[in-house]
Amino acid sequence: MLIRDLTEDDWPRVWPFFDEIVAEGETYALPGGLISEAARELWVQPPPWRVVVAVDEDGTVLGTAKSGPNRPGRGAHVATASFMVSPAARGRGVGRALGEHVVAAAAADGYRAMQFNAVVETNTAAVALWRSLGFAVLATVPEAFDHPEHGLVGLHVMHRRLGR
Repeated sequence: MLIRDLTEDDWPRVWPFFDEIVAEGETYALPGGLISEAARELWVQPPPWRVVVAVDEDGTVLGTAKSGPNRPGRGAHVATASFMVSPAARGRGVGRALGEHVVAAAAADGYRAMQFNAVVETNTAAVALWRSLGFAVLATVPEAFDHPEHGLVGLHVMHRRLGR
């Protein structure tokens, strides 16, 4: 698997699984019914943000991640990130590879820490992955996410220091 910067040609291959994940309604608090262009504007942000894709040997896009400053100005020393793995590629280590890549890139870019603002508590695979990569749950905002199966569930705020 290769992780590289997203190119213009990649978005049409990201969009189908982006749309599917948002429509599932289990992990992202994004509005349903987005069109591709609106979704792209939400996901692909200008520098200092980075957007990467994980591709297999055939060039199939398996997942994507975006990372950048969690807050502007005086909060810009803490990074944040978001991840999406194609449902067809789940269980193949794509999320871990993207996570390791994004954490290493944020550390190399001089960020002091990384914070995830909204990890759905019922997304146990993601919570376990982030814990295994050194993140801790700082707090859980109760009933902050309306899950289609479980109803109102919490959103974890997760954090990890990066060097220095």
